[in-house]
Amino acid sequence: MSTLAIRPRRRVPWARLLATPLSLAIGALAWEIVGQAASVRFFPPLSAVLARLAEMVGNGQILANLGDSLVNLVLGFGISLVGGLVIGAAMGRYRKVEAALGVYVYALLTAPSLVFAPIFFSLLGEGRASIVAVVVTYAMFVIVINTASAMRSVPGHLIEMARSYGASEWQILTRIMLPAATPMIMAGVRLGVGRAVIGMINGEMFIAVVGLGRVVTQAGGRFDGAGVLAVLLVIIAVALAAVGLVQAVDRRLTRWVPQTSKGKS
Repeated sequence: MSTLAIRPRRRVPWARLLATPLSLAIGALAWEIVGQAASVRFFPPLSAVLARLAEMVGNGQILANLGDSLVNLVLGFGISLVGGLVIGAAMGRYRKVEAALGVYVYALLTAPSLVFAPIFFSLLGEGRASIVAVVVTYAMFVIVINTASAMRSVPGHLIEMARSYGASEWQILTRIMLPAATPMIMAGVRLGVGRAVIGMINGEMFIAVVGLGRVVTQAGGRFDGAGVLAVLLVIIAVALAAVGLVQAVDRRLTRWVPQTSKGKS
């Protein structure tokens, strides 16, 4: 048998690689055409929005406020992640905890989160703490629900097998249930980071003291449609970067999961 085995050539998925740039180009062209044809103040063409964005970046208006927004996002999402994983794991593992906390979690998940902004504003003042609290309200409960569901979906025979080998409750939780539930937990984390970006902007727009939300509010007050959409492009870029970071962590944590189980297309 020859030792020089011929390895099959890996096909480059050009169609998949080109799909996103092509879609973005079509969307940009459609925006430019509709904006030029409509000629309305609050929907300028893409070229005008990009020019306004370059102007705002040049005078430091974007970068200074982007830093404040990222701090709000990191603090709010970090608290949401830790709280969501701990509470969700406890609810998924222990029925009594779910019975005690489930009603609050589902009520707060379905309630419009922005209504809590005036409450946080009254309790915590007009500083960063109120905005971080709004971010937590948006992001944490979806992580709690997904983590609890993921823990409950772990096959019972895995837990029974661990018990038969004398595993403690802590070992079952950390070495059996959490690893098995990680793919579904990360799905909740991806949803949570998207909602965190929405909470960051809504909180900053309501409190209007720091961040990109304040820039949007000020631009809207001046009827500066190009300025509002320019900040929106920055917000979308922040959201995509945050989701991309979570997806990279997800791929690293779940690399043991077969590609067929991830729905490879």
